[in-house]
Amino acid sequence: MPDEEKLNAFLGTVVGDLGATGSAVLVRIGDKLGLYRAMAGAGPVSSTELATRTGTAERYVREWLANQAAGGYLTYHPDTGCYELPEEQAMCLADENSPVLMLGGFDFAATFFADEDKVLDAFRTGAGIGWHEHDSALFPACERFFRPLYNGNLVESWIPALEGVADRLAAGATVADVGCGHGASTLVMARAFPNSTFVGFDYHEATIAAARDAAAQAGLGDRVWFEVATAKEFGGSYDLVCCFDCLHDMGDPVGAAAHVREVLKPGGTWMLVEPMAADRTEDNLNPIGRLFYAGSTVLCTPSSLAQEVGLGLGNQVGETRLRKLLAEAGFGHVRRATETPFNLILEVRP
Repeated sequence: MPDEEKLNAFLGTVVGDLGATGSAVLVRIGDKLGLYRAMAGAGPVSSTELATRTGTAERYVREWLANQAAGGYLTYHPDTGCYELPEEQAMCLADENSPVLMLGGFDFAATFFADEDKVLDAFRTGAGIGWHEHDSALFPACERFFRPLYNGNLVESWIPALEGVADRLAAGATVADVGCGHGASTLVMARAFPNSTFVGFDYHEATIAAARDAAAQAGLGDRVWFEVATAKEFGGSYDLVCCFDCLHDMGDPVGAAAHVREVLKPGGTWMLVEPMAADRTEDNLNPIGRLFYAGSTVLCTPSSLAQEVGLGLGNQVGETRLRKLLAEAGFGHVRRATETPFNLILEVRP
């Protein structure tokens, strides 16, 4: 017979997950309709007031507000029947420039469902799923998910943690951003270091087209370029090479690392940023690890398996294995420069 206490505890966990899953749809609705933005800094508001401000139907807004309060995203004031978006929640839900904006994560998760049939087939066949084969909504979601991390950390803490790199960039350096996606990381660096030039590389043509548009809109097209190329084939010679949350996605990360070594100028640095992970699986069994393993199952591992070699690292690689991989590629200097709860930042040199 099952232990009733354990059964009830697990049922509570499942109900919580179901509530979170259903509420994720409502988070995206609140984002798209501007409900969070209308509440940010406004103090307590009624459903009627919020509906009027956003041009939405009060009856739907009323249910949405109650759901959000039940999940702790809003504060309910029973004496007035009003709801409030606290400042801390507003930073995560209403400010596109916040370093802790989390809305992109919900966009990301929505694509998991859109790609469910492809992932099912991959489980049955063992085949990979190319990055370009995913639902098209993945690509802007990826940019929106990672951009706050780069806005909040890249210039303020990651680059300064690399020996001599900030000074080199300030004086004028050449930088390659490999696996650049829509170019969020590239543009963050370019804004901060106007004397340097930047080239972003990605194998996905549609992604590179979006990155070029972003550079033009930012007025940085004179010293920021984006090119279609793989991590083993991009050209040039660089003072700094960056790989943000992408080495584990590559089919042949050793080959990609060896190519980075070839294109580094004397005294150059490779900034390797990977998702934070412990070496042992049991040490990753926590909320962040749960999120990362989900992404690894649906996106990262299939991406690697779709490419040559198909090493299939997954995004919870761990520093020990990364160091072995880098040594195999010919790098002799690997230093943990800094870290966040979400990322490991390595300073890598020949």
